[in-house]
Amino acid sequence: MTESISFVPPAEASFPLFWGIDIGGTNIKVGLVDSTGQTLAYEIIPTEESKGAQAAVNRTAAQVTAIENRLGLQREQIPRIGLGAPGSMDLPAGMLIEPPNLPNWWQFPIRDSIAKALGRPVSFLNDANAAAYGEFWLGAGREHSSMILLTLGTGVGGGIIVNDELINGVNSFGSECGHVIVNSASDAQLCVWGGGRGQLEAYASASAVVQRTRQRLTDGASSQLKGLLGGGDQELTAKKVYEAAIAGDTVANEIIDETARWLGIGVTILVHTIDPGLVVLGGAMDFGGADSPVGQRFLQKIKDEFEERTFANVFAGTKLEFATLTSNAGYLGAAGYARKEQIDSETKTQTR
Repeated sequence: MTESISFVPPAEASFPLFWGIDIGGTNIKVGLVDSTGQTLAYEIIPTEESKGAQAAVNRTAAQVTAIENRLGLQREQIPRIGLGAPGSMDLPAGMLIEPPNLPNWWQFPIRDSIAKALGRPVSFLNDANAAAYGEFWLGAGREHSSMILLTLGTGVGGGIIVNDELINGVNSFGSECGHVIVNSASDAQLCVWGGGRGQLEAYASASAVVQRTRQRLTDGASSQLKGLLGGGDQELTAKKVYEAAIAGDTVANEIIDETARWLGIGVTILVHTIDPGLVVLGGAMDFGGADSPVGQRFLQKIKDEFEERTFANVFAGTKLEFATLTSNAGYLGAAGYARKEQIDSETKTQTR
């Protein structure tokens, strides 16, 4: 949200600058960020997915150019662009492969198309990894060298940073935390996107919350949410479950507690693999976050499950907390990753 962004004028910025582009199924967010993480400009562009990827690239490039002209900036003052996009993808090739929420963008060379349109190199990464890098650089992880971010929304995304480096993986599938297996039973729930059985996303996403709530109500549970089963103007959503929980609805609170339990299992698996010292929860489905009693209980239930399943010294040495950058993490992280790759590139050139 733009109201949560404090803008700095070019005269007060720390150069060089970097663009961060965060592509979503509904909107594309573009932000111009300086070397310390301050934002100079920010715009939201409709994705208009059905018109195809190249049309969106053209609109994004036009908006970026217009902002640069308005601020009186030269191209050399903004040497690199960061780009976060949803998977699946081939990072070395700069390709979107088959992103589920962008069906008209499949097999598209997104990195090189944006680089050509704007005449600058592009640092390309998964959108959840971009959000993770944003939290690492400027948010909850800024005092840590390693961290895990779980983004809770329609699905469950993830980003992992170990010793200042993002885990992208050989197949561009690194840090896909939502696809770890938390239930190996033959009748375990199916993942909302990929269809994988028993994955964290099948239990801890907003889609999973709705699915479990709907099943509980269909089975006859008494709840103020029952009126939403028929559809119409009121749709059953994770937000509605949260609102019912605030009002004291038993079913809603049970669903949230169950979600926390599954997340506690997922956190344990990931921490036992990475041992980062910090796990951050981001995304839209935080049940009010730290500002809400429901959100506070949600986080505490995750901690309780993790404590029960891990070793005492690991629990004591691992922080679990909510993200701080909200929906801004994606463009900030993309810009921050571009900054990192620009510094790495300059360092290599100087040491040759």
